[in-house]
Amino acid sequence: MLHRVTGQLKQVFQTQNDLFLLTGSGTGGLEAAIVNTLSPGDKVLSVSIGVFGDRFAAIARQFGAEVIPLAFEWGQAADPDAVRHALQNESGIVAVLITHNETSTGVTNDLAELSSVVKGFDKLLLVDAISSLGSINLPVDEWRCDVVVTGSQKGWMVPPGLAMVSVSPQAWQAHATARMPRFYWDFTQARNYLERGQTPWTPAVSVVFALSVSLEMMLKEGLTNIVARHRRVGQTARDGAKSLGLPLFAEENHASNTVTAISSANGLDTKQLLRIMREDHQIILGGGQQKLDGQIFRIGHLGWVFEDDINKVMANLKEVLPQAGFRKD
Repeated sequence: MLHRVTGQLKQVFQTQNDLFLLTGSGTGGLEAAIVNTLSPGDKVLSVSIGVFGDRFAAIARQFGAEVIPLAFEWGQAADPDAVRHALQNESGIVAVLITHNETSTGVTNDLAELSSVVKGFDKLLLVDAISSLGSINLPVDEWRCDVVVTGSQKGWMVPPGLAMVSVSPQAWQAHATARMPRFYWDFTQARNYLERGQTPWTPAVSVVFALSVSLEMMLKEGLTNIVARHRRVGQTARDGAKSLGLPLFAEENHASNTVTAISSANGLDTKQLLRIMREDHQIILGGGQQKLDGQIFRIGHLGWVFEDDINKVMANLKEVLPQAGFRKD
């Protein structure tokens, strides 16, 4: 089953690179990306557009990397020219950390353009694709991504417990000299055990069984159709929010097709909104994180989600918004 699932995952990753199933959350996968390719003192450029970009940087810093932060205003995408400028003006950078899809703000970075810049400087590219892969197009090999991390509970439609990572030949070269401490997340162990159809440590057996089923569903639907469906669903969510008089938080030309972030406005109490939707309508929406707490709410729409699901959310929102203090202009 591990061999079959790994081969199917490679089809969705669009890669010929090595690919491993790690027992853990997406954050564990991010730690694996760091400790398998870097050494203490290595200089890394952290491109952050929100909470999870900051987390990626924090992991690198915790293990002794020298992190050069390049942060963008929350709600906006990373500017490739700013990344180019940073790489031109900061010598010694060995790797770049990028979040493809930032769920805290509902923004998708232009990873193709960012990768073109990063690889133009021949830097290692480590990608958090936890909430994008399997829902938003990310051709790993075409975009020359070195380590790409995703998590089972997002577009893969199964419970949490698995991180899936792809590792390029350039990442393996970095791995050979990387000196950050690693044991549980060691890619060499993962590769050696996969050769005999095993994982080095206890596998999340039930989640692998679930992933086997979901991958069959995904390959039957087809990656092109999956991406197109998420694009339609995302547009339905954005159009629905605007029709209710709600302002979108993310700049719309970079708005995510897996989560829509909506700003509080016109007296709306987002925490009251979330409570009423959950308790009275059995619809779970997300709040804002960190400095966005109480400032936005978020509608997740990735995985087995269709336009009808979003239309039902909008119909309920229309009813609940006045109860939560919202006054439409």
